[in-house]
Amino acid sequence: MSNLPIAPLEGTHLVVGAGEVGTAVALLLAEAGRQVVVVTRSGSGPDHALIRKVAADASSVDALLAAEPRAVVIYNCVNPPYDKWVELWPPMAAAFIAYAERTGAVLATVSNLYGYGPVDVPMTEDLPLAATGVKARVRVQMWQEAKAANDAGRIRATEVRGSDYICPGSASQFGDRGMPRILKGKSAQLLGDIDQPHTWTAPVDVARTLITAASDPRGWGRAWHVPSNAPKSARQVVDDLAAASGVGSVKSSAVPGVLMSVMGLFQPVIRELKETDYQRERAYVLDDTAARATFGLEPTPWNDIIGGLVAAYRPALAA
Repeated sequence: MSNLPIAPLEGTHLVVGAGEVGTAVALLLAEAGRQVVVVTRSGSGPDHALIRKVAADASSVDALLAAEPRAVVIYNCVNPPYDKWVELWPPMAAAFIAYAERTGAVLATVSNLYGYGPVDVPMTEDLPLAATGVKARVRVQMWQEAKAANDAGRIRATEVRGSDYICPGSASQFGDRGMPRILKGKSAQLLGDIDQPHTWTAPVDVARTLITAASDPRGWGRAWHVPSNAPKSARQVVDDLAAASGVGSVKSSAVPGVLMSVMGLFQPVIRELKETDYQRERAYVLDDTAARATFGLEPTPWNDIIGGLVAAYRPALAA
């Protein structure tokens, strides 16, 4: 984990969610010497002497207060099932605002680029949140409510937005789904137009930006784009992974649209992807100038990300 550009706020930090980003947030804070409470429904989370793990319902402000009654920051790193956003997000978002209002904690939320909808320019934070998709509107409403509370002086809030993740695990198409095949030199099937330029974001860079924006008063009251490497097509990413793996050329192809439609009949998550087809069928580029200029943040070097993916899966393949 890289060092943070500024020291996190003194006091206990409450991290809700222990996926790729939540885990990275908790570990960055603990390694910086901060006390951390991680809340998940199951009580899971990363292991560290300064991390306490609590099982609690994130949609209940009383449960959050019982887990940690006086955090200096509450980090919303929750990742509910993709097809349950409309149902699960609103009560959790309301609980996070209520927690921040009662405790004075800064509310720092992990979000995405859905709210902008289809655009033909690199995405900046001042683009209108004009998306009409159901899931996108849920995320837009969450930010608008948090910002309204911030602007009214009820809380201090910030939000960070990254693009599709590139990391080990199931959160990235280059993780559990792609790397085992690439390491064997087998063909990779990817979503959408695999030759369109696309921004890929490392979860640890999301975590670093989230902590920085929460700790710095300049970060409050607005959204920030996560510093990410220059865009690459999905085909180029596979080529980079194959080269780093030493397996030579790996063939890339797009999952046929007909197959996606059939899979969607049986898998709700696949069916829900249709709302965001535009993200994979056209150039999808994030502009991170503001966060770089304001906080001095830089993304994890691309070669380190690629090397980390290969290293994460090579031992399992060898076994």
